[in-house]
Amino acid sequence: MLNTASGTVMQGHVEDGWGRVADAFRANFAGSPGEVGAACCVYRDGRPVVDVWGGFADREAHRAWSPDTLALVASTTKGATALCAHLLAQRGELDLDAPVVKYWPEFGAAGKEQIPVRWLLSHQAGLPIVDGPLTFEDACAWHPVIRALEAQKPEWRPGTEHVYHSMTFGFLVGEVVRRITGNSLGAFFAEEVAAPLGLSAWIGLPAEQEERVARIEYAAPFTLEEMTAGMIETTGLDRDTVIAWMNAVWGPDSVQARAGQLGGAFDHSTGYANTRAFRAAEFPFGNMFSDARSLARMYAATVSSVDGVRLLTPATVERMTVVQTDRTRMNGLPPGLDVPANRSFYMALGFWRACPPMPWVGPGSFGHPGSGGSVAFADPDARVGFGYVTNLWSFRVGEPRASNLAAAVTACLSSQR
Repeated sequence: MLNTASGTVMQGHVEDGWGRVADAFRANFAGSPGEVGAACCVYRDGRPVVDVWGGFADREAHRAWSPDTLALVASTTKGATALCAHLLAQRGELDLDAPVVKYWPEFGAAGKEQIPVRWLLSHQAGLPIVDGPLTFEDACAWHPVIRALEAQKPEWRPGTEHVYHSMTFGFLVGEVVRRITGNSLGAFFAEEVAAPLGLSAWIGLPAEQEERVARIEYAAPFTLEEMTAGMIETTGLDRDTVIAWMNAVWGPDSVQARAGQLGGAFDHSTGYANTRAFRAAEFPFGNMFSDARSLARMYAATVSSVDGVRLLTPATVERMTVVQTDRTRMNGLPPGLDVPANRSFYMALGFWRACPPMPWVGPGSFGHPGSGGSVAFADPDARVGFGYVTNLWSFRVGEPRASNLAAAVTACLSSQR
């Protein structure tokens, strides 16, 4: 048990040779914006070598972060969702090159009959938005969103461009999993991933787990200048390119801005993320609740055996981590603007690959970050699984808290060679 610079308590276990990760975790509490509460876990060769936590799960109630505190991990959920699809592919139940209509016939309306499953996983299907109107209750009910996606016309000719399908990703991949297995994505994840590994992670949180959930707080918004500076630093692109990219892809009228609304179902000003209705629903794009230990354990089991359980074969990992978005152009970029995929959106089949904005360990790393700061990934070469969760949400490119931790992992690995 150690005090951080901010006076909060850090607890957990750190093996010899991994102290730099604990140092980085402690330093994050003293940084800007600093942590309220957080946890970090690192697995190497199938066993935990770092498992630390600290701060407050609920600062207002003065509830300390405990070993079993759960956090909303937002889009880090997408990695778990993709993992479910690849388990089915590994078993021969899902052909990633088959058209989606093979499993979901109604999907073929409005010119979508030739879209293969791999374009859903790689954000190339042209379906980042739903015209709606949809309500929050519709989203919770699942099927109204599925009907809307069936009727939706793609925003571009599928397979020719890409852009982040921030919310529709979970419904698209989740429905394919449901059509094959008869189970919702959350139920499939619980049975096929969480149960064999003993994870404390849910997509659709049971009521009895509510008291374990950390309360979200939000860091002060960053100015446009700060965001621009952060993107220049993390991507290595010049200022003019970054500004043009931000205006084109994230401007108020952009497809990306509309994607985060899901046809009006999600009004971010309502604080829905702290409600029981949101936690209970299954949103495979972004409402998994987990501890850092479970994220690290899950990813570790994709690249090594964890207590006798290995989720994926090396061949499956190799296939699913081939980058897809270096073959197509990002939707919304004006003519003449070049933003390389390996500096912006280096997406494989449901997983980000190592690139400058992402806090990975080695060039073979794959995983997924989440809005607010969480991240989880694996590195096949180092045989590492990594998980980081926080309840102070800060919307920065290349989140420094996670990057500091990943850099410390890299330093520890280098010193052990």
